[in-house]
Amino acid sequence: MPGIIHPLTAGQERKLVDYLDDQFLEVTRNFKKRSDPSSTLTTLQAYLEATHHMLAVICQIPPVDPSTPLRTMLLLRLTGEVLQSISGYNPDTETLPLLLAWLSDLDQAWLAVIRGQAWDPDDCTGVEVQLPSGARATPMSQTERTRLRSLLIAGTDGMEEWLEGLDTSGEGSVEDTLQRLGVEQAFNELFAGTLAEMGSLGGSEVNDPRGMIGTC
Repeated sequence: MPGIIHPLTAGQERKLVDYLDDQFLEVTRNFKKRSDPSSTLTTLQAYLEATHHMLAVICQIPPVDPSTPLRTMLLLRLTGEVLQSISGYNPDTETLPLLLAWLSDLDQAWLAVIRGQAWDPDDCTGVEVQLPSGARATPMSQTERTRLRSLLIAGTDGMEEWLEGLDTSGEGSVEDTLQRLGVEQAFNELFAGTLAEMGSLGGSEVNDPRGMIGTC
């Protein structure tokens, strides 16, 4: 088990929030002008790489109060912005594996948050930690869980519509293309870990069990 973790100091927290606010602004500004050659985010790959750095920073906020709620708040913000922005780019077969890797890391990040785990940046998974004596880690509230579930389901639905614009180059359906690329199952199981952890997998809020791509 990793050593005892400690919350961020007030000064560290302030610097971190200022840094991430600047990163959010920079990403938003360049995303809005993504069709302009002067943008640093003209491609989905560039967008995913920029936001993955932010994901890594947020995940490493220690899961001990008063830092715990900050990690949840920032990750909700990043999740909403990224899932909404993906459809701003045209889907292409070359970038789909990178997108799936990003979304898989996001799924693991939320599992760590829900379980109150620290983040292992090498394995991109949560790890159990020991809290200082008398310390606690505030679990996600029901409001936060409801918002997260809504973001993930809406994001998955939006991904399904977005994939319909994929250039299949005469290969047939989008489903056929995804099968050829070996990514169909991964798209059908987006955020399955997080949704299962929240107790919603198999419920009415989850995607059609026949598969997300089945109607493409």
